[in-house]
Amino acid sequence: MPCSLQLQRINPTNTVTLAGNFHKQPQPTWVIPVPFSVPNNHIHYHTHAVGPNQCCSAVVQTISAPIDTVWSLVRRFDNPQAYKHFLKSCHVIVGDGNVGTLREVRVISGLPAASSTERLEILDDEKHVLSFSVVGGDHRLNNYRSVTTLHRSDDNGTVVVESYIVDIPQGNTKEETCVFVDTIVRCNLQSLAQIATNFAYNQH
Repeated sequence: MPCSLQLQRINPTNTVTLAGNFHKQPQPTWVIPVPFSVPNNHIHYHTHAVGPNQCCSAVVQTISAPIDTVWSLVRRFDNPQAYKHFLKSCHVIVGDGNVGTLREVRVISGLPAASSTERLEILDDEKHVLSFSVVGGDHRLNNYRSVTTLHRSDDNGTVVVESYIVDIPQGNTKEETCVFVDTIVRCNLQSLAQIATNFAYNQH
C-alpha cells in the first residue's frame, strides 16, 4: 500500500566550485542518532562521523512478525522495491548479491530524483545487518549511507532500526533534509511492516 504522505521537494540549485580554498576542514562529530536501546554489539553500526555539511538521523519501526521473516525481505539487495514503494525498478549492475554488489534503482515520478546507483557495504545474516551507500545517479542526496539492523522483541516480533548520514544539499537546511529523508525511510519501514506481518500471518 503506497504511503500517502506529501514530500517537500528539495529544490535544485546551481553548484559553484571555489578554487583555492585551503582552509582546514572541521573535524567530523561522531553521532549515534538512534532513539532505541540498540544492543552493544550493534551500536557501532549506527555511529556515524557527521561532517559540518551533513545530517544524520534514524527511524525505528516495530513489526509483528518474526525476525527471520522480516530479514528475508530486507536482505534482498536486488529487490528493494518489494517494500520500498518510491522505487519502481532495480537492476544489479555488478555482483551476485554479496558485499560489493552494485545496483541501479529507478525512482517513481514526483520525487527530485530519477535514479540512484548504490553499493552493498554490509550484509550480515547472523547479526541481521544491511548497509548500502549511494555512489552515483541522478539525485541530490550525495554521500548517502544507510545502515539497517533488526532486533528480536519480547513478543516474538521485530524492531527495525535504520539510520543514515547524507550531505545537506546546497540551498537546504539540515532540518529540511532530515525531514525529507526521514519521511521516505519511515514510509519504507511502514510498508515493510505491513508486508512482513501479512506474510507471517499467511504462513500459519
